[in-house]
This record gives sequence, structure tokens and C-alpha cells, in this order.
Amino acid sequence: MPKCLIALLFAASASGALAAESAPGPDRQAELLHRLKHDCGSCHGMTFKGGLGPALLPAQLAERPDDELVEVILDGRPGTPMPPWRFEIRPGEAAWLVRQLKKGLGDDR
Repeated sequence: MPKCLIALLFAASASGALAAESAPGPDRQAELLHRLKHDCGSCHGMTFKGGLGPALLPAQLAERPDDELVEVILDGRPGTPMPPWRFEIRPGEAAWLVRQLKKGLGDDR
């Protein structure tokens, strides 16, 4: 089998594993959404329209790359009140949260 085909198959299987990790189960989704609404909402505003932190509405996030937003969730922003959450949220879960925020939470936020 040619090396390029092996590399392509490996990359496809690795991206599939990452996609599977990025979709937490229903119970964890509920936990993450609760944390998002309460912990994140305490700084970004309970309606995510901004507060101590910037707005987290789909329109404000649309042009921001997902990986950049995941990094902010996981590692925080040094020199700002944005704390790191890596100790509690896995990278795939952070990616799932970013997708939820970009879609909108559907409850008049």
C-alpha cells in the first residue's frame, strides 16, 4: 500500500476519533450547558450580550476560528479575568461548547 494512502487513512481515522470525542454524551452535554449558562454567564452576561467579558452571541463569534475559541476556553486569557477551564473541560467538550455558542442556545439569548 502506498505511503500516501496509509497516511490518508490514518488521518481520516484520527479525525473521526476527534469528532467522536467532541460530542459528549447527553448527561455531560447538560452539565456543560449548565456550566456555560451559569459560570460563563456570570462574566459574559446572563444573556451572553457581554459584561465583564465580551458578548458570546453567534454574530460576535461567527468570524472567530473555532480552534481559537477552544484555546481561550481551555487556557483562558492571561492578563484578563478569563480563567482557564482545561482542568475541568476536555478539548472535545470545549469544541462542542463553541459549536453550541455559534449556533445560538435557542432560549432568547
